[in-house]
Amino acid sequence: MSLTLETRSADGAGPAPVAPTIARTPAEPGFQVIRRNGGVTPFDATKITVALTKAFLAVEGHSAAASRRVHESVEEMTSQVVTALMRRADTGRTFHIEDIQDQVELALMRSEHHKVARAYVLYREERARERLQAKEETREEAFSPALRMKNAEGDLVPLNAARLTMLIREACEGLADVSAEPVLTETKRNLYDGISIKELAQAPILAARTLIETEPNYSYVSARLLLDLLRREVLTGVMGAPEEATQAQMTKRYAEYFPAYIAKGIHVDLLDPELGRFDLARLAAALKPERDLNFQFLGLQTLYDRYFLHHRGTRIELPQAFFMRVAMGLALREIDREAKAIEFYDLLSSFDFMASTPTLFNSGTQRSQLSSCFLTTVADDLDGIFKAIKDNALLAKYSGGLGNDWTPVRGLGAHIKGTNGESQGVVPFLKVANDTAIAVNQGGKRKGAVCAYLETWHIDLEEFLDLRKNTGDDRRRTHDMNTANWVPDLFMQRVEENGDWTLFSPDETPDLHDLYGPAFAKAYEAYEAKAARGEMRVYKQIKALDLWRRMLTMLFETGHPWVTFKDPCNIRSPQGHVGVVHSSNLCTEITLNTSKDEVAVCNLGSINLAQHVTPQGLDMERLARTVKTATRMLDNVIDINFYTIPEARNSNLKHRPVGLGLMGFQDALHTLRIPTESQEAVEFADRSMEAISYHAISGSVDLAEERGRYPSFQGSLWSKGVLPIDSIERLAEARGGVLEMDRSQTLDWEALRKRVKKSGMRNSNVMAIAPTATISNICGVAQSIEPAYRNLYVKSNMSGDFTLVNPALVKDLKERGLWDEVMISDLKYFDGSLGAIDRVPDDLKALYATAFEIDSSWLIEAASRRQKWIDQAQSLNLYIANPNGKKLDALYRFAWKRGLKTTYYLRSQSATHVEKSTLKGTDGKLNAVSATVATAAEPITVPNACSIDDPTCEACQ
Repeated sequence: MSLTLETRSADGAGPAPVAPTIARTPAEPGFQVIRRNGGVTPFDATKITVALTKAFLAVEGHSAAASRRVHESVEEMTSQVVTALMRRADTGRTFHIEDIQDQVELALMRSEHHKVARAYVLYREERARERLQAKEETREEAFSPALRMKNAEGDLVPLNAARLTMLIREACEGLADVSAEPVLTETKRNLYDGISIKELAQAPILAARTLIETEPNYSYVSARLLLDLLRREVLTGVMGAPEEATQAQMTKRYAEYFPAYIAKGIHVDLLDPELGRFDLARLAAALKPERDLNFQFLGLQTLYDRYFLHHRGTRIELPQAFFMRVAMGLALREIDREAKAIEFYDLLSSFDFMASTPTLFNSGTQRSQLSSCFLTTVADDLDGIFKAIKDNALLAKYSGGLGNDWTPVRGLGAHIKGTNGESQGVVPFLKVANDTAIAVNQGGKRKGAVCAYLETWHIDLEEFLDLRKNTGDDRRRTHDMNTANWVPDLFMQRVEENGDWTLFSPDETPDLHDLYGPAFAKAYEAYEAKAARGEMRVYKQIKALDLWRRMLTMLFETGHPWVTFKDPCNIRSPQGHVGVVHSSNLCTEITLNTSKDEVAVCNLGSINLAQHVTPQGLDMERLARTVKTATRMLDNVIDINFYTIPEARNSNLKHRPVGLGLMGFQDALHTLRIPTESQEAVEFADRSMEAISYHAISGSVDLAEERGRYPSFQGSLWSKGVLPIDSIERLAEARGGVLEMDRSQTLDWEALRKRVKKSGMRNSNVMAIAPTATISNICGVAQSIEPAYRNLYVKSNMSGDFTLVNPALVKDLKERGLWDEVMISDLKYFDGSLGAIDRVPDDLKALYATAFEIDSSWLIEAASRRQKWIDQAQSLNLYIANPNGKKLDALYRFAWKRGLKTTYYLRSQSATHVEKSTLKGTDGKLNAVSATVATAAEPITVPNACSIDDPTCEACQ
């Protein structure tokens, strides 16, 4: 921090533009400032704003309340100082820097900010003393030799100060704008005589992470320090005696450790014994220890807490061994499995592609449940209902995310033939399903999660809309279950024309469940006529627009039910010849057939788009290689997978669907210097998804030529040469032309179309864009296709609280001389948004606009461009800063007209949890070392319908 008024630009050529939030006070032309070095520069009142802001921050701290007080006081005081200076000035008057500082001090004293005034006056002298003291301390031994630590046996031994210093310096090597000195200083403050080994490892981690908000690269420093703790734990657990190693030493130790780790994992029944029959020496030689340094703190902490295998609480996996274990598990049935394991390992460890969480959890283990998503249809009888609930438990046990189609279950008041009574409807059973999901929490790794789907014509729909409300009969509420509307096109057409809509019980309209498009409309209208004649027992007629408004109201108030569209999911489905898509999954990106005999299964993984983009554009060659290998990895999951119920195995082997998605889209836009809210971003979404689609389909054809077609290929759209881009016309025809989707294309699709018809496909479906809630954290990139949530904020998940700063923004601000304490304070005050910060140029405000600053219609436009290439769907969150009924109505009608298959969360600022304090007020939670720390300083929160990063919503990835 600096209180000086002599703030200069990065190149030293002149004053840096600062004054973040305070309206500038204009000065008359010709006023100048004489600086202490004799130089003369134009008078700039914003320098006074900066000095005052920094002085207040030095005294009052960085909490949200303090930030408010600072921003409320500084504007008035700046005006006072400038007015006093102008009063004393003649035209052309030149001020000395001391004159200005005198006026600043006087204004502080008059405002009775005595502590701040004192800090301002003493700062330069104190700063000089600090610099001198820092120089002297670096000449001395970093830590007192009198300090002792408690070793694993409980004995007190001398603290190895030299190693600790070396470890911190090693962690900072090769990183720009970080220094070991502040980490050493803060670490030293937290040491005491008799400190334990674990606390000693914790101290530098906590020290480094407090600096992340000022320099994002300290996230890498924190991760590297966590690595030391991990190495000691793992080497001790695997080698059987207390051991430790630096990163440099691990270059050689990895090859020695790896076969011992495999043997240990097999011995303690964690790993599949088949892994021991690989050529372990060959695999160990292929490990790249230097890739351990690529983790940011959030990513490594997440792996430490939830992914690395452990035996009785002691972890036995290091990062590169973890990636190789996953790769070996996926290569078990390859012919040259060592070569394929190395190929898969390279893709994972480079972060070019990341498999989904269940695959990372379980690949190579004795229970290799690797699939991400399961979709079921619930039958309309007690046996079927409770079998579905039991299936949910079995599928969730090994990390599956669930989507349940409840539409066949008869509604409230429907006749029950067996008892001659009346049904209580769907809701009581949904309550049971909700509680089952909570009871089965996936081995403590993450909470079970399920989404219930109901078609918009079901008689219980109105009660279904209320399931997530916090008022009413709690026995008819599901506070933990996600819910989604399965909306037919006919309903949307009735909304458009302000027509009537009729709700039915499915036991009286059994065929509606399996119909879509014009066939559905014809049957539905026949039932409406039957009801009008009094021939239906249970039904209700309402205005379609009234029901639509209520659906949107509940979506805004509770975050549920989500809006998903039945007809585009079915009409464009490649597998319409063998079934019907009755719902999506937990995260609305999977669109596969289900029935009482088939539980749909999908195996997910995501391309890290940020790794495949340069400032010049997409690296098509690298992308093609990645997609081809990733498609093979996902296809392997199907044959290796551990299936907990037979219906899932039968379905997966028959259709072999996979879901290749993407993440890091926002990072790619930053690299390309493209604002999210632009036609260029829409075009990039189109072209990047076209390339992924092309190579994914081509990769599946390659596998079909090598391994054979999937069994149900004949009769599919693929077999007819109808690719996803072609199926758009089928939807347009079914809607009578009411479809606004772009049809442009740039690649040689005709040649690929011929290959598909000739050789077939290995997989019925190959693409789906999942949320990547956790695996994007591992890779250190933005989630999925999400815009930036904030440029500076505290992220909370099951691993604790983490300060996140947009590194691309920080880099740009540094280049323009704008990254300082005042900017950090402003970002906190304005919830990570640049919009209200005056001194930030407009081009950066556009490039780094956050989610709630972007009109969500741009997100829908980009999603529509992707959807034309995808054979399944995408998890699309929509953001709206100041929601009202008119905006929501327009937004979701727009999504339908643009041909989207599904939408995901609606996020609004009034329903989002915000913390303005960062690690200067809290160290968060550091589960790896069981740290006990303060809670966030004065967090600002509002009721949330759906958290922006909800740990319960990570079941897909």
